[in-house]
Amino acid sequence: MQKEITPSLTLEQTGGGTIVTAAGVWQVHALARPGVMAELTAMLDQLKGREDLQWELSGASSLDHIGAQLFWNSWGRKRPARLVLSPGQDSFFHRIEVLSALPTAPVKPDPYGPVIRLGQRVLLFMDHLWDVIKLIGAVTQDLGRFLRAPHRGPWREISANIFHAGFQALGITALVGFLIGVVLSYLSAQQLRNFGGDVYIVNILGMSIVRELGPLLAAILVAGRSGSSITAQLGVMRVTEELDAMLVMGISHGYRLILPKVIALAISMPLLVVWTDAMALLGGAVSAKIELNLSLRYFIDKLPSAVPIANYHIGLLKGAAFGMLIALVSCHFGLRIKPNTESLGRGTTTSVVTAITVVILADAVFAILFNNVGYYR
Repeated sequence: MQKEITPSLTLEQTGGGTIVTAAGVWQVHALARPGVMAELTAMLDQLKGREDLQWELSGASSLDHIGAQLFWNSWGRKRPARLVLSPGQDSFFHRIEVLSALPTAPVKPDPYGPVIRLGQRVLLFMDHLWDVIKLIGAVTQDLGRFLRAPHRGPWREISANIFHAGFQALGITALVGFLIGVVLSYLSAQQLRNFGGDVYIVNILGMSIVRELGPLLAAILVAGRSGSSITAQLGVMRVTEELDAMLVMGISHGYRLILPKVIALAISMPLLVVWTDAMALLGGAVSAKIELNLSLRYFIDKLPSAVPIANYHIGLLKGAAFGMLIALVSCHFGLRIKPNTESLGRGTTTSVVTAITVVILADAVFAILFNNVGYYR
């Protein structure tokens, strides 16, 4: 019975040419069996363009539009010269032939398409902006509640987030910071040697790392590592309906989930900035020792006079601001995730990209606000 159902093609050589005989059931349920469609398509592709073939389809026990379309495509969308059909098969090919002959209406470009797409993007941006404003307002209210009764605050959640976002990020920030310091020192040494300004490598490394690269590098790493984790955590809670369960039990999302993350990153990021600065400067000092033969003692002694203390304060302020921005952006996209896995993946990716973009924009704002601070006159 299985052999009779399976569609097949056989080729027979005769004095008048080659006869292609179809047998079995050429219907969608038989063609959908594993491997059948691929095998028949390969055989029909080999027979394309041959005018000497005689097609015998009357041997097929049954045929539907799917099977007829397979033959029609292999014939080059026209009936072959020699074709034998059973009485009920001609109607399928006639219908396909009529539909193929219909003229295709050209697709006219919509002149208002770009304007509509731009409007949709603007509305989506305003929707995100409004949700972020509401989120900031809710966090501000929760912070006031926390300050009024700190003994009832979410200390365990804050401690857990500091551990995950801060302590567990020490390894990756140290490695990347050290390597960035080595690379920056090596490239700077190549140029300073040409002008005899070897001693100024401390100024270049100190100012660039402490004021800019340290906070920015730590923020980008935290956004990619901890920001994605925060968004995924809230997204999974949305998918598993844990957020709805918390509301049913009267537990505030903002007070137990969002506020601890904002406070934890505001505390962890300045500490990570100091750690990243130290590792980057260590890498730069090692590279300066190898390239310019500057001792580590000279590097350490020269650093305080090369980098004013105000730059450390700016770096710490950047770290706290970047940490809060990363937490807010990650929580915003985490709460917007719909209860399906596709939205979870898309929301996590968008969260990381947006957090890094916001951090870079905030860094540009800091550069404008403090453009006259932290330099010796």
